[in-house]
Amino acid sequence: MRFIYPAFLFALLTLAIPVIIHLFNFRKFQKVNFSNVQFLKEIQEQQASRRNLKERLILTARLLALFFLVLAFTRPYLPGQNANNTGRQNAVSIFVDNSYSMETLNREGSLLDDAKQKAKEIASAYSINDRFQLLTQDFEGKHQRLLSRDEFNDAVDQVKISAQSRTLQQIINRQQNLLVTQPGAIKSAYIISDLQKNMASKSLKTDTSIAISLIQLKAGKLPNVAVDSVWLLSAVHRPGENEKLVVRLHNYADEKADKVPLKVTINGAQKALGSYTIPARVVQTDTLAFMGLQAGWQQGLVELQDNPVTFDNQFYFSFNVSAQMPVLLIDGGTPNPYLKAVFASDPFFAAQRVPDGNVDYEGLNSLPIVVISDIKAISTGLAQQLKTYVAKGGTLVVFPAADADLANYRAFLQPMNAAWPEKLLTEATKVSTLNRQSPVFKNVFENFPENPDLPVVKKYYQLSDAGARSDNLMKLSGGQTFWAGYNLGRGKVYVAAVPLDEAYSNLPRHALFVPTLFRIALLSGHDLPLFYTLGQDETLEIPPVQVTEKQLLKLVKGDQSTIPDVRQQEGSTMLYLSDQLHETGIYTLKKQDSTLATLAFNDNRSESDMSYLSQANLKQLMPASTALLTGGNTSLKGIVAETNFGTQLWKLCIILALIFLAAEILLIRYFNPGKQAVKQPV
Repeated sequence: MRFIYPAFLFALLTLAIPVIIHLFNFRKFQKVNFSNVQFLKEIQEQQASRRNLKERLILTARLLALFFLVLAFTRPYLPGQNANNTGRQNAVSIFVDNSYSMETLNREGSLLDDAKQKAKEIASAYSINDRFQLLTQDFEGKHQRLLSRDEFNDAVDQVKISAQSRTLQQIINRQQNLLVTQPGAIKSAYIISDLQKNMASKSLKTDTSIAISLIQLKAGKLPNVAVDSVWLLSAVHRPGENEKLVVRLHNYADEKADKVPLKVTINGAQKALGSYTIPARVVQTDTLAFMGLQAGWQQGLVELQDNPVTFDNQFYFSFNVSAQMPVLLIDGGTPNPYLKAVFASDPFFAAQRVPDGNVDYEGLNSLPIVVISDIKAISTGLAQQLKTYVAKGGTLVVFPAADADLANYRAFLQPMNAAWPEKLLTEATKVSTLNRQSPVFKNVFENFPENPDLPVVKKYYQLSDAGARSDNLMKLSGGQTFWAGYNLGRGKVYVAAVPLDEAYSNLPRHALFVPTLFRIALLSGHDLPLFYTLGQDETLEIPPVQVTEKQLLKLVKGDQSTIPDVRQQEGSTMLYLSDQLHETGIYTLKKQDSTLATLAFNDNRSESDMSYLSQANLKQLMPASTALLTGGNTSLKGIVAETNFGTQLWKLCIILALIFLAAEILLIRYFNPGKQAVKQPV
């Protein structure tokens, strides 16, 4: 047994007071004269011995009552797991999981309410002079400081459900970052959570100087189906045209989900309906079609009706329907009539032609497609800008000039992992193969003839082997590449083996020329993503926007307005959110009163899987020193106090002191040994 305040043991000297009182009888006696006390002598001796027994019992009760009262002030305890730290100030970090899964109900209500109550119980187990950190999934700056117990309890009451979801390693790192700044204090960290399996995937690294305890809240298994993701099959969206939306549904439960209703709304108008039966633990995709969209930004929502887990039933997305697609035609000074005719045939394409010496480099990144033709030698500056343009998602189509500088074209195309014209071959040949599995031709032909009429070639440039995986659109009879696409970064480069000149081939007038160029153009573009994920996509890349101190960019949703950190990079503008957004939904990116884009933000779907870590899993993940606390029928406060301070005995001492005081009172009041009636002789 040990004592928290051993100095109080000096108060045991007060035990001498009852002893002194007992040894010196301070009671005043009254003398009574008897004529003869011979007959009383024997009775007096017998009563004196019994009276001494009573006084000794009373003395013992007083001494024990006083002893245990003094002992209670010394705070005795039986040493516990962390008993060596008793008496020193504690710095305690308590994580309260407020993710979506904590909305699940148990016997005490929601898991979040239970977690908040347990956080207060833990704080109450410590001394009033100890300091506490409250940490939640939001990782807010205001939680990066230590609080008193009352301040901590007030902060716990303000915790609400959050869309964020952190891993166990992230949580522990955050707790350790604050606790290591408290030298001399006893450091403890508690994690109160349902401990889903998605929170940990490998062994965790912890600071051995910090005692870590896990409190797992139990929740029943619930069926849950979520919309994991969506994407559109068309890269470019035209007004009034048919759109196809692919929806990926995930059944996270161990039971089959029957006839789950789903609907798609665009700008608040219902566009598609569906009902799905999904086997247990299966991911299922389906394509929904809709049409009739007007030009402008579209705000989309996919919504399920799936109970009781509802936080992942909505999935937001946004995209832009363009009234026109800009196309830049770059030539050596003479407009190419075939390209001009192709893009003039459809009013959706807004083609602009410029000579190679007058290209606006800053405007390149706002264009979905650039076509180069009839340029003998491409300047170094233009080559570098086009490489950056493609890497950031643009599409470049290259038709070499009839008098092309082959060395210059190699220096231009080789850094982009694309084939370049090596030499001119004058032998006549023909296109023999059309790659219908290429994205350019896939699902384009309803019926493909056995002997199709393909372009005839009189002479052509032999294209090099780029050494990279290519998308061969057309091949010649000898197996040489005629027209192929090559990937660079997020964009693509298409290189043809012939100039747009009928002296080389009939491609400019062939029936395949127009649809091939249209398909390349419609598959191009670097639109913003359909959606972003809160907590993951902290940096957004948008087309270049010039801002000033008075013209700031801001994200607006209803009454909420967020000003991101804006940085300019080559060919784009970067927005740094720094965890400023906490609500899912559709946000409008504005520059003053003008709308630049509409952005959709969704939750991380890791919370949707209602599977939890078992004790065996936790033992494998956590160090051996980690404690797993379970309240059960015992108060968590008592468990924490016993773990950190040992078994406290001061309450027992007070109870024993009161018992012995009561015994003393009973002895004085009712215990009268040897009381006899004396008969007087007549």
